[in-house]
Amino acid sequence: EALKAADQLAARGLAPTVVDARFAKPLDTALIDQLARNHAVLITLEEGAEGGFGAYVMHHLARTGLLDRVRFRPMTLPDTFIDHNTPDEQYNQAGLNAAHIVATAVSALGAAGGSRQSA
Repeated sequence: EALKAADQLAARGLAPTVVDARFAKPLDTALIDQLARNHAVLITLEEGAEGGFGAYVMHHLARTGLLDRVRFRPMTLPDTFIDHNTPDEQYNQAGLNAAHIVATAVSALGAAGGSRQSA
């Protein structure tokens, strides 16, 4: 879904960066710092509840002062039961499909003025 969203954002003339964060701990702080410094928006996606990878990233950004310079949007599973369905429909219900990712990025870029890349 992240790659689909990146293609859709690129079609709008934006330059997204997709990073596969294979593990939450230890957090790759050098990569997070580079992304925050060179992008207007940083979005984390996780198929888990709040309090995971996105929270680690946000804590790091806040502690280093980088949260002041990047629009950060964590996207996680909602705190609700998602009925059994196709994976595509479950992503849709969870708000984690490409359309939701694009909407989150565009909304954040609108607030950020779109002066740097989106991540």
